[in-house]
Amino acid sequence: MKQLTILLALAATVILVSGCGPSSKKYTLSERRQIINDMANETLQRLYREEASAKQQVADAAGYGVFSNANVNVIFVSGGGGYGVVVNNRTGNKSYMKMGLGGVGLGIGVKDYRQVLIIRDENTLRNFVDKGWEFGGHADAAAKAGEQGGEVSGEGDINDDITVYSMTEAGLALQATVTGSKYWKDDELN
Repeated sequence: MKQLTILLALAATVILVSGCGPSSKKYTLSERRQIINDMANETLQRLYREEASAKQQVADAAGYGVFSNANVNVIFVSGGGGYGVVVNNRTGNKSYMKMGLGGVGLGIGVKDYRQVLIIRDENTLRNFVDKGWEFGGHADAAAKAGEQGGEVSGEGDINDDITVYSMTEAGLALQATVTGSKYWKDDELN
């Protein structure tokens, strides 16, 4: 019964957190796309300030994705979701996407973070957008409240064709989790 209570609390928190994004019906489709584009631009500018070499990596890549994520961790289970955009550098086409994540580990808290995926190969970019993508085994450790504390995250290679940068935005988290992420096209915004 205790596990069911924890899972229900986690599900309710994820639903509340995911309702705060641009998927809310109070915005038009155009406004929702603009919110995502603004988030992506702000995130890229922050990444370029914090990791200067990333600007050239993005320019040289087949494309890139920028995502805003909220992750909730309740005792042994974590889950979350987010939204973002993937840009094809060759064509300039944008594909709006959703993401979800789930995992196991010890912790409690809510963490808001941004993620930039640099996709070097055209075929990998096309598969990411058209078929979605699943990543497993993202390791994360954080102890942060506002500006206090620290986070272990940063740059990592998912495979030879994708590099990921993660940046914490705000939140309170004390956790050590291993999560898997899934990305898919947002049919409503594309």
